Amino acid sequence: MPNEKKDSDNMNSLKTNNTLHDFFQDIQNFDKLNIKEIEPTTKNINEYVFEGDLNIIIDELINLILKEMNEGKSKELIKKHVLSYIGNKMITFKQLYNWLLNNQCTSNSIYLFGYINYHGIGTNSNEQKAFELCQKAAELENIVAQIDITNMHIYGKSGDNNYNLAFKLSKKLAEECASGMKNLGYCYEKGIGTDINEQKAFELYQKSADLGNSIGIKNLGQCYYEGIGTDTDKQKAFELYQKAANLGNDTAQYNIAIMYEYGNGVKKDINQAIYWYKKSAEQEYQCAKIKLKKLLVEF
Repeated sequence: MPNEKKDSDNMNSLKTNNTLHDFFQDIQNFDKLNIKEIEPTTKNINEYVFEGDLNIIIDELINLILKEMNEGKSKELIKKHVLSYIGNKMITFKQLYNWLLNNQCTSNSIYLFGYINYHGIGTNSNEQKAFELCQKAAELENIVAQIDITNMHIYGKSGDNNYNLAFKLSKKLAEECASGMKNLGYCYEKGIGTDINEQKAFELYQKSADLGNSIGIKNLGQCYYEGIGTDTDKQKAFELYQKAANLGNDTAQYNIAIMYEYGNGVKKDINQAIYWYKKSAEQEYQCAKIKLKKLLVEF
């Protein structure tokens, strides 16, 4: 069991700070979106921006992020939707930043201030500040912040993870949301902060999948494909991969392409393999890019 003896009290250590950097690193490439401050649609925009409106906007943004986390959306896609939402609300990124700077009174505003500090929305990117704000919001029981902290410790670079904390938070969040169920299932599957229990992993992936989490659906498909906590059933695995792929999950799109390419659990179909590799590659899934390039040369 990896890093079982790590102490959850070391969360504020330099090691944890470095882990945050790794956790956010996979989002960084999406900054090619070229974030620019959106110009106001009216000359007197400040007349229409009231404190009450901004409080509503903050809460709606947090709800949007939480909803898409629970649906298993990628970090890149969530970020794109956040930027689009802000741009449609007749406020500039700088106005939002300034308001959050002076209104750090709720866990939602604290978390969102960290989010925009990391991404450089209305300001320069500041990863250290982003971590500190995310941690503060998590300590105030903000669910979105706690999901982020959990992901950081589960999926961050090996050696920098606090697995005991990851399991503790996953167990708490599993009672509240699909993302928590999916993460707790992963903890049981891989022995993260607990003993391996494939049956529990399977059951939690099933619960997460039932709530529409595309990662939970994909992981459940993997259970059927490899016989994790259940009997091997490649037809069932294919059906679940297909469902998750249709929801936009890049890994499921890659998995279904593999099955089509080799006729594994489904009739071999190179055209379908190319189609799904392309879908996955469009989301910057590197393995899909490599496979797609190879197939396009061969066929």
